[in-house]
Amino acid sequence: MPHFLLQFGRTEVIDNTLNPDFVRKFIVDYFFEEKQNLRFDLYDVDSKSPDLSKHDFLGQAFCTLGEIVGSSGSRLEKPLTIGAFSLNSRTGKPMPAVANGSGLWMESLRTTGLEASGGVPGKKCGTIILSAEELSNCRDVATMQFCANKLDKKDFFGKSDPFLVFYRSNEDGTFTICHKTEVMKNTLNPVWQTFSIPVRALCNGDYDRTIKVEVYDWDRDGSHDFIGEFTTSYRELARGQSQFNIYEVVNPKKKMKKKKYVNSGTVTLLSFAVESECTFLDYIKGGTQINFTVAIDFTASNGNPSQSTSLHYMSPYQLNAYALALTAVGEIIQHYDSDKMFPALGFGAKLPPDGRVSHEFPLNGNQENPSCCGIDGILEAYHHSLRTVQLYGPTNFAPVVTHVARAAAAVQDGSQYSVLLIITDGVISDMAQTKEAIVNAAKLPMSIIIIGVGQAEFDAMVELDGDDVRISSRGKLAERDIVQFVPFRDYVDRTGNHVLSMARLARDVLAEIPDQLVSYMKSQGIRPRPPPAAPEPSPPQSPARTPPASPLHTHI
Repeated sequence: MPHFLLQFGRTEVIDNTLNPDFVRKFIVDYFFEEKQNLRFDLYDVDSKSPDLSKHDFLGQAFCTLGEIVGSSGSRLEKPLTIGAFSLNSRTGKPMPAVANGSGLWMESLRTTGLEASGGVPGKKCGTIILSAEELSNCRDVATMQFCANKLDKKDFFGKSDPFLVFYRSNEDGTFTICHKTEVMKNTLNPVWQTFSIPVRALCNGDYDRTIKVEVYDWDRDGSHDFIGEFTTSYRELARGQSQFNIYEVVNPKKKMKKKKYVNSGTVTLLSFAVESECTFLDYIKGGTQINFTVAIDFTASNGNPSQSTSLHYMSPYQLNAYALALTAVGEIIQHYDSDKMFPALGFGAKLPPDGRVSHEFPLNGNQENPSCCGIDGILEAYHHSLRTVQLYGPTNFAPVVTHVARAAAAVQDGSQYSVLLIITDGVISDMAQTKEAIVNAAKLPMSIIIIGVGQAEFDAMVELDGDDVRISSRGKLAERDIVQFVPFRDYVDRTGNHVLSMARLARDVLAEIPDQLVSYMKSQGIRPRPPPAAPEPSPPQSPARTPPASPLHTHI
């Protein structure tokens, strides 16, 4: 399947060096839950022509944005190689594809030990160093409080019930609602509660962008009466309590009709503060590792693995649902664990040699160390288990949840966060025990992803998800919502395009992980650690050839 490639940007040109340190930064969006492929191509510039085919191709590097972010200090080194390419029919020079990227991250580029000109396919041509930094205005949170004085009386019996509605202006002149205050009952001089709002939601990082505030009188039937409005900006609000932040509330219709109309009251900013909120990326850059564990359902309801109707059937032509789900999630989350060693467990099977039933067995057969090397290692252990264990039952989750919870409980200083992926085909058999295990785990640094494969009814899983009603056990409410459930069948592409459908699956199950990690850290008062200092690059070996007199240039 061909991939759509988009050239995102080019660095400046640096003259006469084999160790350029590029200054230009690229702003790209970062999504933890997506695999964002990037490619960096380096050229030796021979002229002022923007046509890349007229310059010497020196090498390229591939990675994902997650690899850069998940590396120590969000700094990644990759070898530059001459990869597969096609030749330009006119010049005979290589024509590598350009890169694919998207916005909100700043990446700096440095290369070392470059060859003076392009080499042969597969040859190393130096090193590219990529670093990422979060834009600061993405994390600022503004906290403010307002009061009003002498607002218009709108209710026939009694006074008004006023509330404020804040709108962010858009590039096209329209407005988007970004905050509503609570309703203050029966008063013309309300004092609203303090509230906090991300700066990006208030003004999208543009401190001079118009912020419109409308004042309404609340009505039970939803037909709220418009009292008036005023405009301000983040820059004005940041002045804090002063004469500049007392606003006249104006009703344009009244102003047009009544010559002596002055205003419909005033709104005053009582307090304003801004602080930088800790983000998921602060913790990752500070060294927090995500420990990924997978648990796979080996109950008999999956069907005989040797038959093509089984959910565990190992076709020589394509991955089964278990392997597809594991790969989709694992290939994204693996970049946030430095050692790439992932515990892999099974449940619901009879084990050799005595046929005992286990709901917490290592797929690699090693009771002392169930960790597998990389996602490929998990798949290899999974296939090995299918050949050695007997599918049985019942479908019990509590043992594997408790297994990961024990590991999470051992390290609660913010340096590690555990994510358990459970892939199952059946209706859960130990609901009460699982709910208790999840409630206990909710106070620990861990999250749980459940993917249901097959056509079974998964109503119980929705209860575990806790999006609508927080899960509880024995009258005890879970401190956090840590479970995300999706049915695999919702992501099966009838056209057979597994790449896009599995990308959607990963996006939906992983989207809540960053907020869940931050919510745990906040609840425990854990601040991100300072990022590790970037190591000094080792001096490059002297190249065999004479350094080029022409400049260097890279692009993504």
